[in-house]
Amino acid sequence: MPSAAPVPSSPVSRPRGPLPDWLRDPRVWRTEVLAGLVVALALIPEAIAFSVIAGVDPALGLFASFTMAVTTAIVGGRRAMISAATGAVALVIAPVNREHGVQFLIATVILAGLFQIVLGLVGVAKLMRFVPRPVLVGSVNSLAALVFLAQLPETRNVPWAVYALIAAGIVLLVLFPRVTRAVPAPLVTIAVLTLVTVAAGIAVPTVGDRGALPTALPVPGLPDVPLTLGTLATIAPYAFAVALVGLVESLLTAKLVDDLTDTPSNKTRESVGQGVANVVTGLLGGMGGCAVIGQTMMNVKVAGARTRLSTFLSGVFLMVLCIVLGPVVSKIPMAALVAVMVIVSVTAFDWRSVAPATLRRMPVGETVVMLVTLGCVLVSHNLAVGVVVGTVLAAVVFAGRVARRTEVTSVTDPDGTTVVHRVGGQLFFGSAEEFADRFDHAGDPDRVVIDLSAARVWDTSAVAALDAVEAAYARHGKTVVFTGLDAAGARLRARTGTHAPVGADTGLPPETRGAAGDTDGGPAEGRSEDASAVSAR
Repeated sequence: MPSAAPVPSSPVSRPRGPLPDWLRDPRVWRTEVLAGLVVALALIPEAIAFSVIAGVDPALGLFASFTMAVTTAIVGGRRAMISAATGAVALVIAPVNREHGVQFLIATVILAGLFQIVLGLVGVAKLMRFVPRPVLVGSVNSLAALVFLAQLPETRNVPWAVYALIAAGIVLLVLFPRVTRAVPAPLVTIAVLTLVTVAAGIAVPTVGDRGALPTALPVPGLPDVPLTLGTLATIAPYAFAVALVGLVESLLTAKLVDDLTDTPSNKTRESVGQGVANVVTGLLGGMGGCAVIGQTMMNVKVAGARTRLSTFLSGVFLMVLCIVLGPVVSKIPMAALVAVMVIVSVTAFDWRSVAPATLRRMPVGETVVMLVTLGCVLVSHNLAVGVVVGTVLAAVVFAGRVARRTEVTSVTDPDGTTVVHRVGGQLFFGSAEEFADRFDHAGDPDRVVIDLSAARVWDTSAVAALDAVEAAYARHGKTVVFTGLDAAGARLRARTGTHAPVGADTGLPPETRGAAGDTDGGPAEGRSEDASAVSAR
């Protein structure tokens, strides 16, 4: 039998010999190098801005962006994703610096990294599968909106030339890719607008106005804090919050890149990698960080990067630009970077998810979940808050939807002495109360059969509902027999129930018994056939 032809793989990911093919392909090198340069230019003003939010020297934000990018490029689980200083982490960690000083802030970053490593090793990344799609869409859209809103302060109380430069930059970003994609449009836009402002002597806000750039590499060292339980108690709550916020943003961004590139990522490795990066960042005096959706979209969707090289070089170029080319970088107009980030935010937003045609097709509950997630993130500026609230709301909506599908149909035997109630659906905390109210305890015949062949008992709330039904019939002097309960449900009721064990020996005449069993006339697979199948209490 001839062997199947091998399936070709991407030149970016296919290894050949000791090196992957992308290291041998000059086109990939060009794309990755230029993408890294563009991202580095965009990281500088944001890192400075986030340093201001955290209340620390701009160097701490720039060092964080450098170390996060370089470290996650090596140990992270998602190729081409950018990690750096972020606003979410800055907001969480700012009170530490305000109340205890920068050394405690750095210690908090290190502890947050250790928490992330532990959470990664215990498999917290697997929880991402429980985040429903409306929450993911709402989260991505909210982050894109936050990127856009973050540019608005750059348009207030500025010379009119800023608006003209932003408009020119947006036009250039849209039209230049139609001419050639050999050079990333953001890089061309930044270069052109910088040359125009410098040559024409146009006075507009520049990168240099945001803060001083570092002139030397960071020096590793431990934070100068007391190694006591008091210190641990002070920083642990903030560190855990930073760890959670960082992991949520990073894992959601990784999932977004997975979908954009149609390639998988190792979420557990990414979780551990984020922790390692924060530990390294703290040891080098940075303010901590996580994945950033804006620069990631710039890297992947706008510049076309696909490998770890672009992530690594974004960190390297950031330091080179600050230390070696600081005077040049300082002259870059903020308008150029605003134009780039506006296009990034518009590109990252899932416009199809809010199109009228899509909203008409989507269930109302899922639309509400998406909008609530979006609103929570926009109000709190904290992605973790939006994800938690959205996921809880989605669970409530799902539980309500499943609970409404529980049905009870009844058949009474010809002589009127026995009634069979056939139950279908899921019995759990959300449907248990309604299920218990479905029965006419006073009006039913003296013998009652409740057939659970088409139902599933999930929890103790459902067991309690079965017991309540049995007790209600008993108060009217009537006998209840439960039949068709599967093995798992039978074991649960045997352990936690308070009334008679389940059985299927109904004693019904043949013409009625069929209504209580499965449609094929036999017992359901794995379901109890008589009372002896369940341990007696």
